Amino acid sequence: MVLILGRRLNREEGGVRESPATKRKVFEMDQKLSGHEVFDFNSGSSHSESILQTFNEFRESRLFTDVIICVEGREFPCHRAVLSACSSYFRAMFCNDHRESREMLVEINGIFAEAMDCFLQYVYTGKVKITTENVQYLFETSSLFQISVLRDACAKFLEEQLDPCNCLGIQHFADTHSLKTLYTKCKSYAQQAFEVVVQHEEFLELEKAEVIDYISTDDLVVSKEEFVFEAVMRWVYHHVDLRRPMLHELLNHVRLPLLHPNYFVQTVEVDQIIQNSADCYQLLHEARRYHIFGNEMMSPRTRPRRSTGYSEVIVVVGGCERVGGFNLPYTECYDPVTGEWKSLAKLPEFTKSEYAVCALRNDILVSGGRINSRDVWIYNSQLNIWIRVASLNKGRWRHKMAVLLGKVYAVGGFDGTQRIYSVEAYDAFHNCWTEVAPLIISVSSFAAANHKNKLYVIGGGPNGKLATDKTQCYDPSTNKWSLKSPMPVEAKCINAVSFHDHLYVVGGAMKALYAYNPLEDSWSLVTKFSHERASCGIAACCNKIFITGGRDERNEVIATVLCWDMEAGKLTEECVLPRGVSHHSSVTIRK
Repeated sequence: MVLILGRRLNREEGGVRESPATKRKVFEMDQKLSGHEVFDFNSGSSHSESILQTFNEFRESRLFTDVIICVEGREFPCHRAVLSACSSYFRAMFCNDHRESREMLVEINGIFAEAMDCFLQYVYTGKVKITTENVQYLFETSSLFQISVLRDACAKFLEEQLDPCNCLGIQHFADTHSLKTLYTKCKSYAQQAFEVVVQHEEFLELEKAEVIDYISTDDLVVSKEEFVFEAVMRWVYHHVDLRRPMLHELLNHVRLPLLHPNYFVQTVEVDQIIQNSADCYQLLHEARRYHIFGNEMMSPRTRPRRSTGYSEVIVVVGGCERVGGFNLPYTECYDPVTGEWKSLAKLPEFTKSEYAVCALRNDILVSGGRINSRDVWIYNSQLNIWIRVASLNKGRWRHKMAVLLGKVYAVGGFDGTQRIYSVEAYDAFHNCWTEVAPLIISVSSFAAANHKNKLYVIGGGPNGKLATDKTQCYDPSTNKWSLKSPMPVEAKCINAVSFHDHLYVVGGAMKALYAYNPLEDSWSLVTKFSHERASCGIAACCNKIFITGGRDERNEVIATVLCWDMEAGKLTEECVLPRGVSHHSSVTIRK
């Protein structure tokens, strides 16, 4: 192969004449030896950078510029090709049949001249200095001209500038410009530093819905609920005439029951706006009742925020590992938020079985049982110890306990010979048990729960073989029992929990969860199970219902925990117990 390196052109007056091929040095190339006919040369990014640098020099010298961008009266000579290559905004302006594509002077409104200067610096050099002074208008300019890389760089810069005095303002900016990542980071930052953020002016300028969005979440980080109350009152007093009508809606999201009783009396109840708000009375009343009756009063406002170090937990008490097997001494605590199990102090005299368990304020009461059937123990959740208290008047097992207005009621059961009508109430203040009106129908292995200051006894066994569908209701104000609408099925070895406006019943041979509405005196089917869960536990925690353990049709113990999410209308398997168990109890406390 022969390479001819060039031809000579002869210039003459009147034209140009091509001369014959110049006899230059010719290289003979052997294809077999050379291997390639083409050499791919690449000078790298330095070539494009050099061209861009030259274009910038042209711009600064007004050389080859073909358009002038005018912003706030200041003129910026530019190259249409460079602007169009970098920005789809300018490409659409100059390439289509717009007026600007034909005019030398193009005026742009709605941006600052300084922002345009920074923008052009980036377009022609790929570099720009983002500062706290220019980040906002540089972001808006890059958004207008559709330069996503520069826009994202401004958003990233704002993330790194977050502090307690500006995070709410940046969050509002992010919301306005649909910056989801920045918005989420601002919100998370404000939640984490809430106690400091609320001291700054930006908090006082929030809208009501934005304040509620912060104070309603369990993820709000505060060392104590008093900080949330003070933040709300500071916000209200900032524009008191305008915001006074909003107070009740705001306090509905403050966990007033969790305020220290001294603070509640000395600060909350004496506030003039609160005193003059009839709408707030029910919230104050709920807090007072919680201070007296503890966990008997359950609502979204009695659930601690995670940051306080307390959380609602389920405590699984005792039980049996298999039918006819060993009675278990274990007291296990489960936190649905973390998914962790933790062992608490073991039950005393754990050889007993078929005792009753309930939560009193934030402690746990255990009474009766097949052995030592009059014994009563209280678990002190603060000290993690069991303490013996006054014994039952009548020994019993297969009974149930429930709390009404601060008193614990031990109901029915079996004494080794017969089912018991007897009901007695425990006064923790005087440490004594007192007999009250007996049951209409004597039963054992039934379900019991309280609702609206009344005690409900559901189903159970009137003898060793049969089960009943009867619902018995006790009113402490009259000391009388009455019969209510019966269950849809006859059942024993069942348990119940009060949750919102219903009582939920599970267990026995029922492969289902049923709900009783005391207001309407009616029953409904909630959901079905694939297996029986006789002698299982049930507890309401973190606004869900948890069903623990039990035994199936083959009399085998069950180790799984089911979760019924009422809002989602969904039944799922939550977790596995430390060990399979039945004939146990599950209660909810704060730990």
